[in-house]
Amino acid sequence: MAEKLLEIKNLHAEVDGKEILKGLDLEIKKGEVHVIMGPNGAGKSTLVNIIMGHPKYEVTEGTIVFEGEDITELKTDERARKGIFLSFQAPEEIPGITVESFLRGARSAITGKPLKIMAFKKELKEIMEQLKIDESYAQRYLNVGFSGGEKKKNEILQMMMLNPKLAILDETDSGLDIDAVKIVSNGVKEFKNEENAIVIITHNSKILEFLKADYVHVVQDGKIVKVGDSSLINEINEKGFANIAAV
Repeated sequence: MAEKLLEIKNLHAEVDGKEILKGLDLEIKKGEVHVIMGPNGAGKSTLVNIIMGHPKYEVTEGTIVFEGEDITELKTDERARKGIFLSFQAPEEIPGITVESFLRGARSAITGKPLKIMAFKKELKEIMEQLKIDESYAQRYLNVGFSGGEKKKNEILQMMMLNPKLAILDETDSGLDIDAVKIVSNGVKEFKNEENAIVIITHNSKILEFLKADYVHVVQDGKIVKVGDSSLINEINEKGFANIAAV
């Protein structure tokens, strides 16, 4: 039986005094791919920000347990060091810090070990080639002047270089053309193994044409109202969220 990686119980959370999550439960095991879908304002992005420990979001009730440890009160950097990664819906531009410098610093912070520079550079070059990112981008400032597709591919580059235990991809396929979706999907498939897990937040099913989902969760009004296998995606596409029957 696969080992439990993340367990969320009765999660209530608010932003600026407004309750968004209203008793959400979620369990993720190693080796699994989970897809979370739902209409705008349902609480999907709130959920992933809560898992990552964004200080803007406040947990008012419930627990988040990662590898058997309650992390509900941990700071974002502490969660990252434990192996949780979030690919942002709208990645920030960071002038003055190159892609390579950012990744070197992030990996050192997570592993707590000195890097072997040549081995790191070789690995970075190989993964950039796989994602069809020109190697010159390693020396460009992080996301500065990048197109939307380049920013999303750079997020997948970060995921593959940092090798987290739980990777959360928030709207990674948003705004990508079909070729870019294929490249991103291939990167995600290359990353996935039996020791990690992936959570994909999406409004549409474009990326799911290339990735097999083990579980699909429908979020509405701050709760998961239905859980199914990948066939649930077709039901959503045909009927819409409003006509999906609750669990």
